[in-house]
Amino acid sequence: MTKADLHKAAEVRVEQAWQRCLEVNASLPRPRVWFDLRGASAGQAHLGRGGLRLNPILMDENRRAFFDEVIPHEMAHWLVFHLENGARLKPHGREWKTVMRDLFGLVPSVTHRFDVQRSQAAPYRYQCGCQIHRFTTRRHALVVNGRRYRCRHCAKTLVYTPED
Repeated sequence: MTKADLHKAAEVRVEQAWQRCLEVNASLPRPRVWFDLRGASAGQAHLGRGGLRLNPILMDENRRAFFDEVIPHEMAHWLVFHLENGARLKPHGREWKTVMRDLFGLVPSVTHRFDVQRSQAAPYRYQCGCQIHRFTTRRHALVVNGRRYRCRHCAKTLVYTPED
């Protein structure tokens, strides 16, 4: 599948998810779609820009999960934002979880476990008890200045381990 074909398939999936959301809010605006997101995020409901941003590298490497989970995840944000008239809610709060479960039939998972090495300019290697993490220059600088990070999976403190 070419890059153009993959993008077209993602746009079709966004359209399907949007049609599903119309069952809840018939006046929900159709989101625009951009394939310009970089880094560790798979997707983003960019409410100010009027649509969804998708990470093309992570989408190419994780097609099934992207179509089954990431696009509905972002459409749930899109729907909740418009249902609540832009009210400031927790991004993954009760309303979002309800849409994920009741409308899309998915477990409301906040994070993905994709390998982000190719999509992220993160040269600093950190390690915990279960995996390798890559930090950007900015995040590494925060650690140098005393900030501590813990792994979301094993809860151990991340330790800088330079590449050999």
